Amino acid sequence: MDNNDLLIRLRYALDIKNRDMVEIFKLGGIELSKDEVLKVLTKTPDSEEEEEDRIWIDREEEDYIKAEDALFESFLNGFIVFKRGRQEPKPGQTEVSAVTNERSNNLLLKKVKIALQLTSEDMLEIWDLAGVTVTKGELGALLRKVGHKNYKECGDRYARNFLKGLAIRFRK
Repeated sequence: MDNNDLLIRLRYALDIKNRDMVEIFKLGGIELSKDEVLKVLTKTPDSEEEEEDRIWIDREEEDYIKAEDALFESFLNGFIVFKRGRQEPKPGQTEVSAVTNERSNNLLLKKVKIALQLTSEDMLEIWDLAGVTVTKGELGALLRKVGHKNYKECGDRYARNFLKGLAIRFRK
């Protein structure tokens, strides 16, 4: 899955409105119009999802904006601010806004966990709703920093099922 797919699925799972998407991008430091947000939320031509798994509209190739890693991370940072409010830096601390080299799926798990104030048990329950069993050890490995000896890259299956579980939990 690419970043566009992750954004589309996250938006669906949490039922985020278009105007809120524009605001979230703005809070993350990216100015996008409503039309540009809709182009980001369009299936990219190189995505290889199965037909029945699609929850978006296919459009012309030139009618989309590819969500690069920086755009995706800015959205997730804006989502945290949108849900929890802006955190003021402590005295002597500078505001951090650096883009990491982390895989998008791992970043998604970490940032959504922070934004929705989920505990590890909540995350395990979300996967359970989607019919996937994840152990505490596996979850810990997925949430580690890149370079840590126990770090594990989050595969598309885990990310897809996490977003599916979020949809089940939040769209009741």
